[in-house]
Amino acid sequence: MGIAMNLTDKLLWQIENHLFKPITLGDLAQHCAVSKFHMVRSFRQSTGFAPMTYLRVRRLTEAAQLLAAGEQDILGIALDLQYQSHEAFTRAFSAQFGVQPIAIRRARSTQTLSLTRPLHMTQNMITDLAPPQIQDRPAFRVTGLGIDSTVEDTSNIPPLWQSLARAFQTNDIDPNICTYGVCTDTNDVGNFRYVAGLEPKRDFSAPKGFETVDIPANTYAVFTHKGHIADIGKSTYTLWNKSLPEAGLTAKFAPSFERYDSRFDPVSGRGEVEIWVPIET
Repeated sequence: MGIAMNLTDKLLWQIENHLFKPITLGDLAQHCAVSKFHMVRSFRQSTGFAPMTYLRVRRLTEAAQLLAAGEQDILGIALDLQYQSHEAFTRAFSAQFGVQPIAIRRARSTQTLSLTRPLHMTQNMITDLAPPQIQDRPAFRVTGLGIDSTVEDTSNIPPLWQSLARAFQTNDIDPNICTYGVCTDTNDVGNFRYVAGLEPKRDFSAPKGFETVDIPANTYAVFTHKGHIADIGKSTYTLWNKSLPEAGLTAKFAPSFERYDSRFDPVSGRGEVEIWVPIET
């Protein structure tokens, strides 16, 4: 594999080499020397797939090609690709492609199928990102608006910030106050709760519809994204795939957050944004 590989490349290599071998999510994390949480978040943010989902669709793509070639019987293909029975394989194949395996074997063609070819990551998502600052931060609270989201589709997050801005205006809250975007309740398939809000003072009266997330004391790797907010995905991709592994840091299963202060201009979308990633110590 070589030490120059980033995490996503390593994981893609492992998956392609285990299409015909048994492997679990825990095995993949161990082979890549990262936590399952770190691996799932990084891979899904990079590719749009959860690791085991990508493994499944790659196996089914291989199965379709073998069926079209007519080289093996259906049960043999199913067992080779780690399915325990003809029935289990047929259900998975039909759910993925909308046709049964026997239809592809008879047609001797995959032309009607939407196959998933091996992904090859490029370097165009890697950006210049300064090494992180390691900081301890005591427990604190963020109050604001929340929404359920996924790493593969965060399109519902920008409108949430627009709703927050309207709530600030309606409730006469200083728009220049430091704000936070918190990722919490993340699970192994990349779903999470995103809360956009502020750190309330003791006398703060939360507007209707606001929710609260309590963030425990942690040690953080603090990265700084510079430029337009539209490019923050590249910084996030770089920190998960390159910066954290190169620094020998392991992400902790705890809320991470973005911090927006006076260095960021919400009108132009430009400036500096801190990305705080909790790490194991």
